[in-house]
Amino acid sequence: MPIQQLKEFLDEANVEYMCLTHPPAFTAKELAHHVKIEGDKVVKTVIIELDGKMAMLVMPATWRVRWESLSRILDTDFVDLADEQTFQDRFPECEVGAMPPFGNLFGMTVYCAESLTEQPELAFAAGSHTETLHMKTRDFLNLVQPMVLNRGFNKPGTQKPAWLMKGSRQPGERSEQQVSGMVG
Repeated sequence: MPIQQLKEFLDEANVEYMCLTHPPAFTAKELAHHVKIEGDKVVKTVIIELDGKMAMLVMPATWRVRWESLSRILDTDFVDLADEQTFQDRFPECEVGAMPPFGNLFGMTVYCAESLTEQPELAFAAGSHTETLHMKTRDFLNLVQPMVLNRGFNKPGTQKPAWLMKGSRQPGERSEQQVSGMVG
């Protein structure tokens, strides 16, 4: 059963959901494997610090955060991964790392990757490492009303810019050959 606070919230809203029990999953990718759903359809909940306040990022399990891009999009000088010990008290019924993507229930702003809004259903940890909740995406969006972001994430298979590849130069940086040619 999902954590009591979430269950009551969904029941009061008359939202249909299904909870599945499975072997322990400590990452969203493991969760996807156990419930046999593609990783892009499983939600990963990431707690961030945003200018000194806690916020929640909701994104596909297989994606990663692009911190500099996210900082620009959110128009902030500081955005970072929150330390689990800093936020675990905000989720009293949840196992650490299994927080459901309902930051609104825990006094947090929620930011959601746009790609999740285009899916019919979502699956996510229901407060424990052994339970997954499945529900319609439109119900999730109506209940949480997250701020939807279309950038700030790395999708799997996305090529890094050439200047980030090992041995490559940053934009505007000159090679040794170009520099030595300028000296003499």
